[in-house]
Amino acid sequence: MPLAAVTREPLDLQALTRDLVQGTPGDGAVAAFTGLVRHRNQGRTVHFLEYEAYEPLAAKALERIINEARETWPAIRMGMHHRIGRLEIGDASIIIVAASPHRADAFAACRYAIERVKQIVPIWKREHFEGGEIWLEGAPADPDDEQAKLIAHKIACV
Repeated sequence: MPLAAVTREPLDLQALTRDLVQGTPGDGAVAAFTGLVRHRNQGRTVHFLEYEAYEPLAAKALERIINEARETWPAIRMGMHHRIGRLEIGDASIIIVAASPHRADAFAACRYAIERVKQIVPIWKREHFEGGEIWLEGAPADPDDEQAKLIAHKIACV
């Protein structure tokens, strides 16, 4: 299983975690983040979401985020998968797993990763709700923007 992936298939947190930690004794912590499609957003009842991506670049951006996290927390190992296509309420849109000798690093790396995903990964979200639909998010930051990277790091290390 690749550590960084963009897929139309349902995400499997247990499989990613197993692949990440298998054969690597000595970890003291595994932290995971799962982003779910929520029923309400901005005061609206959500029916479903559609994610679109420029898949080759999105996968490279996920790999970049993993490498950035390793620069700050050298002992971590990380995997991230993002789902695209139509997702129903409760479906997982992203999973992030970080394994580390220390829990603080694993938690911080997960938080950093989701903040960077929102900044630089070319994945766009269309929300379908009662009364309409709207494009909500896309990656606004240049991947080389050091200020954006510092903002994500600051949020992760609060």
